[in-house]
Amino acid sequence: MTPSLIAAAINHLLEQDAAEKSRLAAHAGKIARIDAGVADLRLAVEAGGAVSAADPAAAPDVSIFIKAGDLPLLLQDRTRAFSHVRIEGDAEFASVLSQLLTRLRWDAEEDLSRVFGDLAAVRIAGTARKGWDAVRSVHVSVMENMAEYLLEENPTLVRQQSLRDFGAAVSELRDDVERLAKRLDKLKGRA
Repeated sequence: MTPSLIAAAINHLLEQDAAEKSRLAAHAGKIARIDAGVADLRLAVEAGGAVSAADPAAAPDVSIFIKAGDLPLLLQDRTRAFSHVRIEGDAEFASVLSQLLTRLRWDAEEDLSRVFGDLAAVRIAGTARKGWDAVRSVHVSVMENMAEYLLEENPTLVRQQSLRDFGAAVSELRDDVERLAKRLDKLKGRA
């Protein structure tokens, strides 16, 4: 995906959230660099709060470094995204970007209503949400069943409590063996 396409997608989301766009507008002229290892993206904040692709040679005001292996974690939980990154530069600008990442949401119904009308957009979005919820429910169910199988029926995995109990039993047995060894040494000494 090219920087200009990413900027266009972000701008579309910003158009749906005037408050976030105005927060970003306060940092007009600043450049953010996002280095994910596999891609190095530079975006400039424009006067109205929109973003555009910046010159790759331009000095960034803030640099955000993301390990490629952490990308799935970022996509999974955007609220904790900035705990998986390293930031250099303007802390206030980085904070605004962090808040933007956690607050910015796509209003699919708004976009669908432009094409299909309001009523159809609500129904389409509702159906899509129900479908997504069903997929998530099946995923959770499959994961729970797989865990139960690997824990109970084909014990490949061990529950944490079972592991702790086993560790406690091993410690108790070690202590008992040490006491027995001491008793045997005393008996040898008497004999």
